[in-house]
Amino acid sequence: MGNHEVTTPQMLLKEDGSLREPGWSKRLVQQYERSMIKAPKFRIKEWDYYLVLNEDFAGAFTLSDDGYIGLQSVSLLNFKEGWEHTETILNPFPMGKFKLPDTSKEGDIIYKDKRLHMAFQIRDGKRRIRCHFKNFYQGKTFSCDIWLEQPDMDTMVIATPFKEKKTAFYYNQKINCMPASGKMKFDGKTYTFSKETDFGTLDWGRGVWTYDNCWYWGSGNTRIEGIPFGFNIGYGFGDTSAATENMLFYNGKAHKLDEVTFHIPEDSYLKPWKFTSNDGRFEMDFQPVLDRAARTSALIIETDQHQVFGKMSGKAVLDDGQEIVVKDMMCFAEKVHNRY
Repeated sequence: MGNHEVTTPQMLLKEDGSLREPGWSKRLVQQYERSMIKAPKFRIKEWDYYLVLNEDFAGAFTLSDDGYIGLQSVSLLNFKEGWEHTETILNPFPMGKFKLPDTSKEGDIIYKDKRLHMAFQIRDGKRRIRCHFKNFYQGKTFSCDIWLEQPDMDTMVIATPFKEKKTAFYYNQKINCMPASGKMKFDGKTYTFSKETDFGTLDWGRGVWTYDNCWYWGSGNTRIEGIPFGFNIGYGFGDTSAATENMLFYNGKAHKLDEVTFHIPEDSYLKPWKFTSNDGRFEMDFQPVLDRAARTSALIIETDQHQVFGKMSGKAVLDDGQEIVVKDMMCFAEKVHNRY
């Protein structure tokens, strides 16, 4: 595995629509511009996904324009009670009309229809997630107002091509370790996040995919003796010969990993998993708590998703050899198969 680091500020795409420099970076060094894409509008996929998580509950929020379909989604997960509900609104053929920003650094995204009003905003080094979802579940309304602090810190950025098609690519940033505060409200109950203990993660993605893809992704954040620690692991999506997206975050600095493998029991996603690495720097046991499973099949669109939340224990090794011991860290790992 090459794990080529991109350090030169430049446009993401060449004139022919192919990636200029596949690889990973710690910031958005390369600049995405939708107008440079050499593919039909209905093939372009753009999304912002936030997950705000603690030991007892979580909220997940998606605003996306996936070309011939828009997918706006909210999930509420209650780990103590062992349930989750995801509500999704589909929009036919948005093809750019939602005007998602070309960067994660600035720009608001606001979506509104008869049931859902959701906004992602960036203000003075903070991110704000606001949502009001009528008839979210059992006729009851979900609402939230959450703030994520984003200190100056490294992130995971990867520019990935696809072997099958020159103009297909995946440009992705994962921002871990953002302290979370604020509230979610549903069914007479208030779920409160505390920035001392709780974190949010942003999954920001832009690109043109091939039709049939299966990927693995895992992410988590915590504090180890008061210091923020997080990880991003994944594989299976696109041609990752230039770089993987596996990375540790400790006290605001990124530490690059090589390959990580998910060992998922064949007969049940809720049995214990293992994670191993070819360089011995990410060795974990994972005890699932809740499987947020979703399956969709409609004409040419098919998805099979298992986003499994649970507690991870084991060791992670930083670039300088320092070993981080993790015990019962609440996080998630997923396997997703999409055809769309």
